Amino acid sequence: MDEETADKTAAINLGQVEEPSKNALKEANKQRKLAEEKATKSATNTTKEVARSEAKRAVTKAPKKKIEGAALIGIDIAKEEDFSGWYQQALTKGNLSESEACFYSRDTSTDSDSHLKVGFAESGLLPRMLADSFKPASWFIWEQIRDWFDLRIKKLGVRNCAFPLFVSEDVLQREKAHIEGFAAEVAWVTHAGTTKLDKKIAIRPTSETVMYPYYAKWIRSHRDLPLRLNQWNSVVRWEFKNPTPFLRTREFHWQEGHTAYLKQEDAAKEVLQILELYAGVYEELLAVPVIRGRKTDKEKFAGGDYTTTVEGYIAATGRGIQGGTSHHLGQNFSNMFGISVEDPSAKEGEKKAAINVFQNSWGLSTRTIGVMVMTHGDNRGLVVPPRVSEIQVVIVPVGITAKSTEEEKISLHKQVDALEAILKAEDIRAEADKREGPSPGWKFNDWEMKGVPLRLEFGPKDIAAHCVTTSRRDIEGNDGKGTIQITELAAGVKSLLSSIQNDLYSRAEQVYKDHTKTITSWDAFVPALNEKNVCLIPHCLTEKCEDEIKEMSTRTDSDEVVDEKAPSMGVCTSSEKIVALTFRTNADFVIFKG
Repeated sequence: MDEETADKTAAINLGQVEEPSKNALKEANKQRKLAEEKATKSATNTTKEVARSEAKRAVTKAPKKKIEGAALIGIDIAKEEDFSGWYQQALTKGNLSESEACFYSRDTSTDSDSHLKVGFAESGLLPRMLADSFKPASWFIWEQIRDWFDLRIKKLGVRNCAFPLFVSEDVLQREKAHIEGFAAEVAWVTHAGTTKLDKKIAIRPTSETVMYPYYAKWIRSHRDLPLRLNQWNSVVRWEFKNPTPFLRTREFHWQEGHTAYLKQEDAAKEVLQILELYAGVYEELLAVPVIRGRKTDKEKFAGGDYTTTVEGYIAATGRGIQGGTSHHLGQNFSNMFGISVEDPSAKEGEKKAAINVFQNSWGLSTRTIGVMVMTHGDNRGLVVPPRVSEIQVVIVPVGITAKSTEEEKISLHKQVDALEAILKAEDIRAEADKREGPSPGWKFNDWEMKGVPLRLEFGPKDIAAHCVTTSRRDIEGNDGKGTIQITELAAGVKSLLSSIQNDLYSRAEQVYKDHTKTITSWDAFVPALNEKNVCLIPHCLTEKCEDEIKEMSTRTDSDEVVDEKAPSMGVCTSSEKIVALTFRTNADFVIFKG
């Protein structure tokens, strides 16, 4: 078809279309407007529905606050937002404890503690946390504490020993007032294989009833006194409420000292000597300030005359935590177990009366590690004080690029090895990180998460400047950076480690001071506690007053959110806890959240 024919055909076809009527046009316009309005309304509804759906999804799936920029391998829970979750991650990712031991769950979802099913729920593994697992880094901390304390108690004349793990029910029940304090926590052996035992056997919750029958045999005369023994062991207390790694576990490591004296004043003197050593563990090794004091009669050790204590303060939760206790047992146990000697002061010819000896017991556990972690740790992980850190200094090679030759890399690593050797020769615990694969930045984050106090960076620029670049774990960013000349490496590193140790303590002490309030009126008391403060209050020293304070300060505000997963710090969780009569005055009691 040519163009002319095509044009004619088109003209004919167009001519065949009838012109629409006015009514038809009017109806068509009406239908068009209705269709447009319907489409607009539908689109609006759809948009609103999508928005509602997105908002609902955001609410139902909103995660707890995560740390911006945190990689999955790092700490991704903020300490200030979810303290319990942060603590678990700090321990496991910081390489202190095995995750299977840290993550705790009860067997049934109907249990009140079912919210503790963390980490293993997806895999179906819900192990009970029976005891802490100690990886080398955490066991090293305990070894440092043990060595420091052991040296000092030996200077006091204390000797180490070991006693049985098991104790018969008859022996355990001999001191009822004592065992009542542990009755709910005693674990019993009832079977040998499949055979039921005639008499069940207890696993020691503490060793008074295990050791004191031997004391009665060994102490025959005043010349056998004082008897001062200590043992490093583990005990079992079947905790049922929220077991927490390094804080409350069913089996835990500790030391327990048991001593006997002829005179009460000598025993009382030792109580305070040991308490001061416990304070030294926290303050000198772990850089944690503690409160020294005396427990109320309701809080004291069951069966003892009085209990002295060191208590820590955890700023993140505003709670206190018992750090170590030194008990004066008086003559209660010696009377029960027949530990007595003849009175050496009796005059010649007079009948020598039997005198029951005066006894002490004192204990410090691996809870120390948990207190350290909670006090110093931050959103990047652990912060370990230099005196107890397995690795005090890590050296990371930097500046190796794709353009670097193999010879340059080998040369750098040799110089890093030389730096490590210099530090080790000065008894500085140093390690060179020459791992292949991870970038320097990845290594930085890894060592920060593990809490290593000081990082040295060494690369071509440092070689040219004859120095190393330093980075303190306790100070974030450029403020924690510096340099040390290689010729002054050992001295400079020692100085920095000393500063880190002292600064950690000073900062923690300042936080404690800032949160210590002297309260003289009831109206100011509870608000001060709710603001995470430690309260010093006057006290009449009666049990009735103590009970009233606990009752009146019990939380009744249903609008206040209480984190039941937060690590348990003490005995009382439903009310505020009267901790200790301080040694400053006889009218000051320290009170904080238990």
